[in-house]
Amino acid sequence: MGSLSGIIQRPLVAAAAVITASVSADVSERFSSLRSLVRGSESEQIAPSVSGLVQEERSLWVSQVSASKLADLSFVSRICVPVPNVDLLASNPSCSLATSVTSLSALRSVYQSAELAKASKPVAFTIGASLVVPDISYRWHLPEPSAVDMSGSSSCVSEKNRTVVVLLGWLGSKQKHLKKYADWYTSKGYHVITFTLPMNEIMSYQVGGKAEKNIESLVNHLADWLDEEQKKNLVFHTFSNTGWLTYGAILEKFQKQDSSLMGRVKGCIVDSAPVAAADPTVWASGFSAAFLKKSSVATKGSASSSYESNGINISQPKPAATETALLLVLEKFFAVILNLPKVNRRLADVLDTLSTAQPSCPQLYIYSSADRVIPVEQVESFIVEQRKAGHEVRACNFISSPHVDHFRSNPELYTAELNHFMNNFVLSCCHHSS
Repeated sequence: MGSLSGIIQRPLVAAAAVITASVSADVSERFSSLRSLVRGSESEQIAPSVSGLVQEERSLWVSQVSASKLADLSFVSRICVPVPNVDLLASNPSCSLATSVTSLSALRSVYQSAELAKASKPVAFTIGASLVVPDISYRWHLPEPSAVDMSGSSSCVSEKNRTVVVLLGWLGSKQKHLKKYADWYTSKGYHVITFTLPMNEIMSYQVGGKAEKNIESLVNHLADWLDEEQKKNLVFHTFSNTGWLTYGAILEKFQKQDSSLMGRVKGCIVDSAPVAAADPTVWASGFSAAFLKKSSVATKGSASSSYESNGINISQPKPAATETALLLVLEKFFAVILNLPKVNRRLADVLDTLSTAQPSCPQLYIYSSADRVIPVEQVESFIVEQRKAGHEVRACNFISSPHVDHFRSNPELYTAELNHFMNNFVLSCCHHSS
């Protein structure tokens, strides 16, 4: 994660050069693309393609928010975002024209009263579209209005409305990748924040740099929201090692800023993690999967599985020669980097927080025996230790689905586990009313 300090960038570029010289042109192309991504990330965020803009616009929450709900969130006035230019060209299919105009008028008033330090050029949007805010690490998604009528008792609706689920993305994930998770939570009546760290921010990490400031900004945002009302709570949903370590960094900041914030964390859902130690093999597998994306063996599920008396046997595909070479180089690279004193100390602090100083809230671990990045043995060992420490832990092994792909592989089981965990372990009033 971001704890590699500024020293990670140059050695990794050197590692890329070794791979380029020793293996196929495929790896060369992928590292060339990676370097282009790192250098071009700023321009891409400022001038996205038209098709990308449309896709991103649909993922944001502004068009789905009633002005009355947004006005209730006093922390909105402290969020730095562009002032939208409203173009009333079409009606919103979900409401009457009169309601649309009234809501947009009030919405614009809220935005115009915000503190717009460092705001970019105003972004135009039409009714039925969403506001695109470039260069952001997190987004807020409000509950769907229809969820209010489907959430059961009024006390349950109220508790969900006072709960924010914070989704912490995996290495290389983007806001669009977290949208399906956010959509599920908002359809149930929860507020959601989706947080991602771009690959280039992780690779060029520096103490006090952009990645660290983005996490700090998220922590301050959450603290402001919690400060509004004592009954407001948080649930964290982390993905892979990057999301897991980000969660640890957030808990550290909570402890330093205001230890009472730890008590406001009412649940933690861990998808495709954790690893309790800084393991070079795990880091190599994670970065390889992020570099190669769909061509990585980590994205492939098990070919077959069999159940025997001594456990579960999983038949897994083998990596291509280029990926094998990449894994070898990255593993040697991280064997050096993760043992550098400064890096090792920083990681040890975060991992210690996650192992011994988690909030006293229920935990849900979603993992798979077929995961090629996070070893199933390490996940299950961590679960055992958390139970020994007195935590209430629920776990579900998806057996054959690949890394951070459990929702897509089996959406029914995934959402059933989330529903059961939230209703029976996190939301006490919903549990009592059921």
